[in-house]
Amino acid sequence: MDYYPQRIVCLTEETTELLYLIREEKRIVGISGFTVRPKRARKEKPKVSAFIDANIDEILALKPDLVIGFSDIQAEIAQELIKRGITVWVNNHRSVVEILKMIVQLGAMVGRAETCLNLVNHYQKRILEIQEITSKWKVKPKVYFEEWYDPLICGIQWVSELIEIAGGVDLFVENGKESLAKNRIIENHQEVLQRDPDIILVSWCGKKYKPNRMFQRDGWKETKAFKNDAYYEIDSGIILQPGPASISEGLELLHKIFKDWVSKHGK
Repeated sequence: MDYYPQRIVCLTEETTELLYLIREEKRIVGISGFTVRPKRARKEKPKVSAFIDANIDEILALKPDLVIGFSDIQAEIAQELIKRGITVWVNNHRSVVEILKMIVQLGAMVGRAETCLNLVNHYQKRILEIQEITSKWKVKPKVYFEEWYDPLICGIQWVSELIEIAGGVDLFVENGKESLAKNRIIENHQEVLQRDPDIILVSWCGKKYKPNRMFQRDGWKETKAFKNDAYYEIDSGIILQPGPASISEGLELLHKIFKDWVSKHGK
């Protein structure tokens, strides 16, 4: 008899991606409307939640034996479901280490602990390989990551850590430790200009990046990043969800961008 959860509702993207990755998607009965990975999940599974909102009645109708959420942001959804007698697991994974722990923990919950431990060991090995490469760089690019444009919000903790692992220097590393977006707001645009990033990375929470919107700001065309055409949009699906995509594809893309910069400016 299979004692593991049979009917799982995933309120965030990364747990859906992971369950598909380890071929346990048959257990999923509902997903977040923001899910983009894998693409087929959107066709195969009913969408029952946004990020801070969820259709409680639709979730209950799916008769889940486990609902998985993310952080205090979804606390009210979790509370309501618990009141209705639903088992809920909410994880607060905001750092790279916590993402790796989440992968192993979720794997254990569906009987795939060894598979997920092997996956985490693979990710950890690659992280160490990249760190070994970047430790030899004589200079590293100063990086500004913009998560939102009005107001300016810099990257969350795992993004900040991935920038550093990939070989960059996060110019707002002190802000990254703040879990709430409102505490990562950069009130004065001049702060970015004063720190003069070599590279600007943009991922506007799924909204299309428009360079004109950014560089119409007073003084932003004077940054090294603008002058050297070193500004890039990063797909939010591979950087702003704390799961497999960010520590694989997201990390690899960051590393490539930084490596290219070092080849041009690091001599």
